[in-house]
Amino acid sequence: MAEAMIAGIVQSNEIPLDQIIVTNRSNQERLEELNQNYGIKALPLKDVNFNEIDVVILAMKPKDVQKAVDSLELTNNQLVLSVLAGVTTSFLEGAFKNDHPIIRVMPNTSSMMQESATAISTGQFVSVEQVRLAKALLQCMGEVFLIDEDKMDIFTGIAGSGPAYYYYLMEHIEKVGAKEGLSRELARKIGAQTILGAAKMILEQEETPAELRENVTSPNGTTQAGLDALRENGGGEAIYKAVESASKRSKEISEQLQQQLVMS
Repeated sequence: MAEAMIAGIVQSNEIPLDQIIVTNRSNQERLEELNQNYGIKALPLKDVNFNEIDVVILAMKPKDVQKAVDSLELTNNQLVLSVLAGVTTSFLEGAFKNDHPIIRVMPNTSSMMQESATAISTGQFVSVEQVRLAKALLQCMGEVFLIDEDKMDIFTGIAGSGPAYYYYLMEHIEKVGAKEGLSRELARKIGAQTILGAAKMILEQEETPAELRENVTSPNGTTQAGLDALRENGGGEAIYKAVESASKRSKEISEQLQQQLVMS
């Protein structure tokens, strides 16, 4: 996820490359790879001058968060963006122990294409100006949505896990296209363009998804036959359950992680 964010920010050309710094605990090979791929500064942790940094993005494994916080020398004038799934802003505020401004961030892997749906939730010490700063930075990767932190699990079910649902749909479109004589590559392009066009219609037209569906469905036509098959085979229920189950699992993981972090 960290590399996807880097890729999107770099492609936006909104931030000079020498102002983007990446570091890790000990993997020098990985740092060199990121430097070669994106032209950003990649430094060992000991060489990073945190006094020159305005925004710090935490993107390590959640279980390592306390060690990471302890290794950072930050003031409460520096904004922290946390991409740590399941780690609450209140936990991070306690970890920093100095009324630190924390914004929790949930992007998805479409960040690398500058098409992420990214959610942000603010901690109690974040100013309006810092929210604007975070949104401006994250908009380099796509659309940004400010939500309450207790809605992060459902956001994860829709947007965090969502790309995989569409990839799964595309797998089946490609499969049936190939069965009927199309090459897999052509079926893939046709399906992907169709999904892209439908998404643009939803974003740019005033009609609801239900109204758009009705607009393209003629009685006894091909679309009606396809929709009937979806209903008969539980298509709508499957989509509902996919989002619901991912959201539920996100909440479970968050609760388990919070217990582990408190105990450690």
